[in-house]
Amino acid sequence: ASVLSFLCFFSLGSFQTNRAHCETFSNHTNEHHQIELTIMGKKAGNEKKGAKVFKTKCSQCHTVEEGGAHKQGPNLYGFFGRQSGQADGYSYSTANKKSGITWGDDTLFEYLENPKKYIKGTKMVFAGIKKPAERKDLIAYLKSTCAP
Repeated sequence: ASVLSFLCFFSLGSFQTNRAHCETFSNHTNEHHQIELTIMGKKAGNEKKGAKVFKTKCSQCHTVEEGGAHKQGPNLYGFFGRQSGQADGYSYSTANKKSGITWGDDTLFEYLENPKKYIKGTKMVFAGIKKPAERKDLIAYLKSTCAP
C-alpha cells in the first residue's frame, strides 16, 4: 500500500506529515500557502507488529500511556511533533535537549536505527533497530498509541 505524504510549505517554515488526507491549514494573516503533494511508494508499518517490537525492545525503558511514569527513558506519550528533550519531569542529556530535532516519521526512523550516532552524546544505551520494516512497524504503533 502507498502512503500519502503531504509536504506543506508555509511562509514561516515547513511542516511534514504522513496522512491519508490533508487537513485545511490556515494562519492569522490568511496568506497564500503553497502545498505540494508527494506520493511515496513506501509500505506503511503494521501497528500490531510494532506493539510486539515495543514490548520486546522498548518497554523496559519507556511507557506510552498518557500520564505514564518515566523509567530509565522518558514516557513517550505526545512526543510526535514535539522537540526532542522536552518531556516534563525527565532528565535528558544536554545533547538531546540541544539537538533541535522535532520527532516525526523521518527523524524517528533514522534515530531508531542508531540512536548514539543520530544524537551524539545521548544517554540512551539502546543499540538500535537495524531492520527498516521493524522500525516502520514500531513507528506505526507509537503514532497510534502516543498521540494525544
